[in-house]
Amino acid sequence: MTLNRRQILAAGTLACGIPLPLLAQSAGVLNIALFPEPPTLLAAFGGVAPAQLVNGNIYESLLRFDEKLQPQPNLATSWTVSKDALLYTFKLKRGVTWHDGKPFTAADVVYTADVFMRKLNPRFRLALELVHSIQAVDTYTVEFRLSSPYPPFLQLFDVSTFPIAPKHQFEASDLSRPPAVVPVGTGPYKFKDWQRGSFIQLTRNTAYHVAGLPSVENVYFHVIPDAASRAAAFESGRVDVLPGGSVEFFDVSRLSKMPGVSVTTKGSEKLAPLAMLWINHRTPLLQDVRVRRALMHAIDRNGLAKVAWQGFAVPATGPLNRSTAFYTSKVSSYPYDVTKAKKLLADAGYKGEPVRLLGLPYGEVWTRTAEMVKQNLLAAGFNVQQVNADLPGVVSRQSNWDFDLAFTYFNQYGDPAIGVARNYISSEIKKGSPYNNVGGYESAKVDAMFLRGARESDPTKRADIYAEVQRTMVDDVAAAWLLEMNFPTVFRTRIDNIINSALGLNDSLARATLRN
Repeated sequence: MTLNRRQILAAGTLACGIPLPLLAQSAGVLNIALFPEPPTLLAAFGGVAPAQLVNGNIYESLLRFDEKLQPQPNLATSWTVSKDALLYTFKLKRGVTWHDGKPFTAADVVYTADVFMRKLNPRFRLALELVHSIQAVDTYTVEFRLSSPYPPFLQLFDVSTFPIAPKHQFEASDLSRPPAVVPVGTGPYKFKDWQRGSFIQLTRNTAYHVAGLPSVENVYFHVIPDAASRAAAFESGRVDVLPGGSVEFFDVSRLSKMPGVSVTTKGSEKLAPLAMLWINHRTPLLQDVRVRRALMHAIDRNGLAKVAWQGFAVPATGPLNRSTAFYTSKVSSYPYDVTKAKKLLADAGYKGEPVRLLGLPYGEVWTRTAEMVKQNLLAAGFNVQQVNADLPGVVSRQSNWDFDLAFTYFNQYGDPAIGVARNYISSEIKKGSPYNNVGGYESAKVDAMFLRGARESDPTKRADIYAEVQRTMVDDVAAAWLLEMNFPTVFRTRIDNIINSALGLNDSLARATLRN
């Protein structure tokens, strides 16, 4: 018998990627593909997308959000906002315990906000600049007092931005690096096992604070190294869920035609992901705006969307995803124009200086994207040197500004004050972190406008401010914005309610159920 390529890949996947071959046949087990393997799962330290896919079901926040981005109770049962919008009071759920059995209290919320996130999370750190004080009024009440209004404040309290960490686990740790501890949360699933290069196992939290949840006994995240093998694992029945972006987009349509298979694009409403190239503004060549504009004209973003992303993306027009509040399309445009790119380079006196292009190891679609962008840049006259690394290597290079251009994508979390500002304001130029202004873009005007936009209560005035922010940054080419992405999740129809949050799989597994 002759095996085709997919059968061979499936056999290899079963041999080395799925450690317990009967798990997929059990009603109490959910198998999910994962790639790349995250460096860590600890709250805030594990901020990359594959880590959040896992740890969003270990940790929790005060609130959850529906597809309309409306806040729902979670670890907070209720909340009030004062008339002047300066005092936010959260009533916490009683009887919640951490996975190690210790009680969850207001002290954990205060520690996470005032110490843990101030050190580790640039989105929350920016908001803290407007927070005058954080106080545990009693064991189950927390007050955040702001120095000025911050309209998107409630949107911060999802598990992606504000995963609440146990004070007793971290307060004695050096937060400059991930401590050698297992993740302990209050969430529906507890960390069970991590076989590096193979799988991460979560098991049901039998003491979960929501009665009857979760119903699935074990969740396995299988580290499978390439998209074809992930598709083969799904076809073979050994994987139940393919998260968005985990398989080639041309495979999504094919797999969706299989019996008992469905596809959804729900679950990214709060994320609003946008792919871009960091531009290292410390690189002398890239300090010339003509070179940056040549870069934009050189890249065929329509081609990327149609070929590499198979229509599951649209070209970006600037720093905001069109589903993010206060987006405007009324900005300068950079249509694909190789001739114009070459002229801009000539006008800038470009002499063939090498440009290092750092890839993103998130699978074949990103490999193809990098290849297409490299060819575009070469055709326009750039001397491109592509640099590849594994995920820890990419994180290290970006954190230490060791690149000229670097692929990335960022989620925007519903408001530019939360998910956009941190990437471009000068106060967030902090070496050692990949989650802030890695490119080193500096503009006093942009800094001031982002600050005004965050503090302005009038939605019309906020819209005007953020429109000007977008126009200014697009004229400056603060970064090379590429695509607004859409991530379809492929799953078996025997799984009900697989996506039930605006964060998708990152915050949905507790409420998913399996039918035999």
